[in-house]
Amino acid sequence: MNRLPIWVRQHIAALRGLLIFTVICGIAYPLLMFGVAQVAFHNKANGSLVSYHGRTVGSSLLCQEFVDAKGNPLPQYFQPRPSSAVDATVKTDYGCNPLFSAASNLGPNNPALVQMIKQRQQQIAKLDHVKISQIPPDAVTASGSGLDPAISPQNAYLQVDRVAAARHASPAAVRALVASHIQGRTLGFLGEPQVDVLALNIALDQKFPVGH
Repeated sequence: MNRLPIWVRQHIAALRGLLIFTVICGIAYPLLMFGVAQVAFHNKANGSLVSYHGRTVGSSLLCQEFVDAKGNPLPQYFQPRPSSAVDATVKTDYGCNPLFSAASNLGPNNPALVQMIKQRQQQIAKLDHVKISQIPPDAVTASGSGLDPAISPQNAYLQVDRVAAARHASPAAVRALVASHIQGRTLGFLGEPQVDVLALNIALDQKFPVGH
């Protein structure tokens, strides 16, 4: 080895270092972290998946649309925030597509965004039979990712009467269900109170099944 030119020995040493650190950082460390995550944080490591009646119905980290085949909101379910996470090449993609996480990228004074918000306000006012002044901002604006799984308590309460009527349930009972699903601020001061739409809709199906 010592008879080899110095530049050859340097390249061999560099190659050894590359191989060693590839094994440590590229194989051993990822496998270790994967094992720790599966043991200590199994649910979170696998996407925080939510199961209902033995099948996976979504993730607590991602929104999903509750619409019919034409994209119309199903009145018996609470609706999420608008979503810009859409595959524009698929006509039946109405949002909450995790492969296309995105915001509208439109500024607050952009005419297109202003018009979009006005249209959403009209749609919600018609769907929930409320005044436009009652509609909270998160009901007509998408989140930065387009995949926010939660809505504000005000948004949820706005939908109570419509959901209760569609399920032939007491508005007071549905309102109480919403109240029980309000999540407080993280650590008591970070963020805002919110309601996980998927969890709330699952609770609805359990307590007030459609058709019963």
